[in-house]
Amino acid sequence: MALITTGNKMIRELEHCAALGLYVPPEGGYEGRYQRRLRAAGYVTLHITARGLGDLAAFLTRVHGVRPPHLGKKTIGNEAAVGYIYYIPPIVKYQLDQLPPKSKGLVLWIIEGHVLSNQEVEYLATLPTIEPRVKVVLERGSDRVFRWLPLKETLSPDYQTV
Repeated sequence: MALITTGNKMIRELEHCAALGLYVPPEGGYEGRYQRRLRAAGYVTLHITARGLGDLAAFLTRVHGVRPPHLGKKTIGNEAAVGYIYYIPPIVKYQLDQLPPKSKGLVLWIIEGHVLSNQEVEYLATLPTIEPRVKVVLERGSDRVFRWLPLKETLSPDYQTV
């Protein structure tokens, strides 16, 4: 194994497939190296966690409402007594608007991807076809070595799209 990997093979495969599923060693360390390689290749990376995302399509590409924990302060009046709704801009669209002019695109690096359902993983695999400037890297699980597959191949075999 090479002491220092250049990451060129992963970058080429990401550009070809547009969405990769990663299996990383649990002790970590490799992710940061590959993110540095992606940034050096001209990509902007956005590092987020899959926990608590909710509706992926709304969270990533549309304006959506959220209710933060009310911490005892509830609304009174015609609305439900569960707190105010705050509207948040779509994360991917906002990041794409802020890209530098010479950037190759946005790499959405999502950790803890094992909590996502097959339907959500399939949406992430098709997101680059909806927005071509977006590439997706989803950490699907752990392994002894750092390896990747096209994201569609990481879906469980019994999952059938309708």
